[in-house]
Amino acid sequence: MNLYTTLQEKLSARCPALEVRAEEPMFRHTSFRIGGPARLMALPKSEEEAIAAVECAAQLGIEPFFMGNGSNLLVSDEGYDGFIVKAVGGLDTLERVGETGIRVGSGVLLSRLAVFARENALTGLEFAHGIPGSVGGAVTMNAGAYGGEMKDVVVSTRVLDRDGRVETVAGEAQDFSYRHSAFSDEKRLILSAELQLQPGDPGAIQAQMDALGQRRRFKQPLDVPSAGSTFKRPEGYYAAALIDECGLKGVSVGGAQVSIRHAGFVVNQGNATCADVLALVERVRETVLRETGVTLELEVRTLGV
Repeated sequence: MNLYTTLQEKLSARCPALEVRAEEPMFRHTSFRIGGPARLMALPKSEEEAIAAVECAAQLGIEPFFMGNGSNLLVSDEGYDGFIVKAVGGLDTLERVGETGIRVGSGVLLSRLAVFARENALTGLEFAHGIPGSVGGAVTMNAGAYGGEMKDVVVSTRVLDRDGRVETVAGEAQDFSYRHSAFSDEKRLILSAELQLQPGDPGAIQAQMDALGQRRRFKQPLDVPSAGSTFKRPEGYYAAALIDECGLKGVSVGGAQVSIRHAGFVVNQGNATCADVLALVERVRETVLRETGVTLELEVRTLGV
């Protein structure tokens, strides 16, 4: 009996209601719609189930990979020979804290969180409404858009480490910077976060969401699978502008293409493989470096590669 079969049996015995899937196709769990099977995946619906999943894995020496909505993830065509704990679908706490605070579970989608804030006349999350990720993933990478970032609103984060210990990380200890946080090493599962916003007018908040949504629809290739911005913004430059300047818009490798609408996006035209995406990414990076002297760094995370 292998370790993963043993883990599945331990999880079933400890948490009979916990959903556990073996050989789960990862293309179903990423916005790229790419990826082979994961050896084992747990989808906890509560913090108790998440803790149990992590503790059982630790007892067998298995380190889980923690994921949210898979909107910034590229998975190998061969899949991932490991254990994944996915928060989206569970860990969905969403409640007011005091006058202007919100406590939110890591599995809550940013779009839902932003709507909740608007419904409670709280401003500060308009930028997040069109980001397709979950709160956990957004905090991990300090997601942002149109001048707003998670670091602007997150005051503390409750996390679970790989040994099953829970702690709260607050203030500067969260180490937020551009597309980075103290959790970027992915060794801890974000359980929830506490946010502080400002009082606002629901009508004005909705108008701002609508305006940003229109900008996204006009500029971004939202009609095809992708993982959002493929590269981080180089200091002093914009990745999309550099890629466009090098004449790379529309360039393809297999089913992967540099979007014609927005050069900062690599998209799946319908049959792209992970290998296609990686080959195209490398071609873009090499060309931009050769022609501009700027090194592009991936913003998309990879798994099993």
